[in-house]
Amino acid sequence: MTITWTADLDTNIEIIDKQHRRIVDYINDLETANASGDKAAIGHVLEDLVDYTMSHFAFEESLQEEAGYKFAKPHKKVHELFVRRVNEYVERFKLGEDVAESLHQMLISWLINHIKRDDADYVGAVKANMVNIVNEKKRNNDEGWFSRFFK
Repeated sequence: MTITWTADLDTNIEIIDKQHRRIVDYINDLETANASGDKAAIGHVLEDLVDYTMSHFAFEESLQEEAGYKFAKPHKKVHELFVRRVNEYVERFKLGEDVAESLHQMLISWLINHIKRDDADYVGAVKANMVNIVNEKKRNNDEGWFSRFFK
């Protein structure tokens, strides 16, 4: 089953939503590769999916830390457990086991639940921190270029 992005998956943090959409693309690519039966393509998609997801998790975790999100450590633990679970599938795949379909179903379920529950919980803290950063930057540069030019 292909994942179709819907508005209820939006965090309304543009960069995070773009990253989540890219993960959805990888999951859909896995379905396409699995349907073709091309083991090399499946392996390539798995490698790209794992690499991209790891960098997304690191980015998301840094935003949470910077924002002082009180559940940053448990959220990171959820990510670690997920990575461990996916790596088990990857190892089984490397040993020749046909795991693509079960992995695909697990990824769909996990990602949708994770975005709607775990990620939705940190949005308020991260967005508030982003607003504070923008406001601080504005305070530090309260004069526009026009005022600076005529000083």
